[in-house]
Amino acid sequence: NRLCTAPNNKTGFLCDDRVTCVPASWVCDSISNCRNGEDEQEQLCGDLPHSLPGHLVFYCRSPRSWVYADQRCNGMNDCGDCSDETGSLAACPPCGQDWWSCSPVHYEFCSCIPRRLCRDGIQHCLGWSDEFLCTV
Repeated sequence: NRLCTAPNNKTGFLCDDRVTCVPASWVCDSISNCRNGEDEQEQLCGDLPHSLPGHLVFYCRSPRSWVYADQRCNGMNDCGDCSDETGSLAACPPCGQDWWSCSPVHYEFCSCIPRRLCRDGIQHCLGWSDEFLCTV
């Protein structure tokens, strides 16, 4: 079993040393993160995403689209249709304390924007709540 919890409570891949836990999105990225390079082996990376263990993959609502499991509920629109951030497939918790809940105007966000974007003079939410209501 290669399932482990990587930093920030994200899904990970357990290396052969049974100690190192590599974040899911670091697997098959052409950079060996495990001492023996098992996170980049052909049997694991040969036919993405089918060759990956199921716990490393999140399938988007769009047919044949997928992201790594640690990209689900990260606040970013990695699937392109927000299915990795909203709805029953993703099952994400509400926006965290570092995020502001709104309907973003930019494609990269789905239902929350980073609070660091609040009151920066640029509209990020449909009703301008990021400029008038949000507190940093």
